[in-house]
Amino acid sequence: MESNYTRLFMNNLTRYLGLAAKLLVFLLVLGFALKNSHSVTFYSYLGYVWQAPLIVMLGLAFLLGSLIGVLALLPTLFRMRREAARRPQAGELDTITQAAPSAVTHHGI
Repeated sequence: MESNYTRLFMNNLTRYLGLAAKLLVFLLVLGFALKNSHSVTFYSYLGYVWQAPLIVMLGLAFLLGSLIGVLALLPTLFRMRREAARRPQAGELDTITQAAPSAVTHHGI
């Protein structure tokens, strides 16, 4: 009975620690945004100029980098899913090995 209470306590503790970590990260990013709210200018090709707060520029750079990373991962992910679909499952493998006659011949050696 004591292990159930311990498990429940640990689950609640990890949940609250996770929430506290998320709150801390949010407050740090919010403080960074408030400290760096001045406008920056982004000069692009073909004379395109865009002005926005620094935190917006950094957020867009983060999102663009994340998107490029996910897109770079997609071919590997699809290849791994295709390979996993080709492999027989564990239950199917047992059925296949039981149904197949033994190919090994014993010569009495």
